[in-house]
Amino acid sequence: MTDNTNNDFNRVLNTWDVIMVAFGAMIGWGWVVSSGQWIQTGGVIGTVIGFIIGGIMIYLVGLTYAELTAAMPKCGGAQNFSYAAFGVKGSYICTWTLALSYIGVVCFEACSFATIIQYIIPGFLQGYLYTVAGYDVYLSWVLVAVFASALITYINFLGTKTAARLQNVLTSIIAGVGILLVVGSVFSGNMSNLESQPFVGNDGNSVIANILRVAIMTPFFLFGFDVIPQAAEEINVPLKRLGRLMILSIGMAVVFYTMIVMAIGYVMTPLQVSQSMSESGMVTADAIAVAFSNEAMTKVLIIGGLCGIVTTWNSFLMGGSRVLFSMSKARMLPGILAKLHSKYNTPYISILFLGSLSMIAPFFGRVMLVWIVDAANFACCLAYCIVALSFVKLRKSRPDIKRPFHVSNGLLVGTLASMMAGFMAIMYVIPGTNYSFVWQEWVIVGGWLAIGALLALRAVKTYGDNFCSGMDSL
Repeated sequence: MTDNTNNDFNRVLNTWDVIMVAFGAMIGWGWVVSSGQWIQTGGVIGTVIGFIIGGIMIYLVGLTYAELTAAMPKCGGAQNFSYAAFGVKGSYICTWTLALSYIGVVCFEACSFATIIQYIIPGFLQGYLYTVAGYDVYLSWVLVAVFASALITYINFLGTKTAARLQNVLTSIIAGVGILLVVGSVFSGNMSNLESQPFVGNDGNSVIANILRVAIMTPFFLFGFDVIPQAAEEINVPLKRLGRLMILSIGMAVVFYTMIVMAIGYVMTPLQVSQSMSESGMVTADAIAVAFSNEAMTKVLIIGGLCGIVTTWNSFLMGGSRVLFSMSKARMLPGILAKLHSKYNTPYISILFLGSLSMIAPFFGRVMLVWIVDAANFACCLAYCIVALSFVKLRKSRPDIKRPFHVSNGLLVGTLASMMAGFMAIMYVIPGTNYSFVWQEWVIVGGWLAIGALLALRAVKTYGDNFCSGMDSL
């Protein structure tokens, strides 16, 4: 194995690849296993409104990303935006928190893959190992997760285009299965089902509170479009179009989620939703069985969910490895992470590092992964807030920057985006909110920040005055 010391990527991703990578990143496993929770939290219409609210926040943030990505089409995305606006410290904080969000998703999907297999194969759980935080860990579950992790890592190792081809196929399957559910519900659903479960709450205040609870969940299910800025140097698309594609992918994801929720609410009664939650927990799969009056259809939808796991996993491994690569190239992290493979032109050390984490994660069971997801969601919202603030500052301080994709009313958009993303992040750290961190999540976030501080000190000691000097070449 040899290294590419020039650190030059190949521009191999076309328009369709970009859409599939971004859309596939946002449509994971949640639409299969979390739909019942959404409906029971906010009601069918309340969930739709909640996703629209969350979608607006992501849309506004997406606009800032779209303009900045077109203006600074370099690997690392947010790292470059925050550096241009706030310098070394702002860039390091933004990028390091973003890295946590990517790592959280990659590890979560490894466990999700093994979990969905147990729904497909009866008696799958074999070889009890131990219990972590009340969750029993089985050898069969761990082995499947580790094998899948190794396979996804290898695919990304082979090249960006190889990963994109996998993304295109699997994302098309997801879309097809989702459309199948929607069409089935149209022919077999009943409007009375929707009318009986529009909202959750006894009064206006509780209804609004429950809608906001759904809205706060949505960033985790809608972030992923930012994978595109991380791989900007591998995209062969006009810069103006690139910004539009990012916005298009966000709109597609919001429409997908809301249509799924509406289809479930149209075809299932509140009692059926409640029964499904208490039994399988996969309301979406049970909904398609009701729509087609065929239990076998649950397997079809679960396979769609399996594809969703892989597309999200694949996208975030791609994006996360580029985050680590760009930080390393900028002399923020150890230089070994900035190596490109001479044959495949991939940041293979960063890919292998993330892949290794996804192989280790299953040994800790599913409960710990819930804590990691919450930490990742917080980190994502915080990074989005910093990017939006970078957008606002650069509009004022650097009006000379060429912006192929120019956002109208930019200062208003950037201000609203930063406020909404900041609000979402704050909800995790204020005690007493429905989503405030438990102590384990505080340990994860605190530990991650501590590791970041130690790595920064190491980089300063190693590179001296050259710390972050590599930003000029990004």
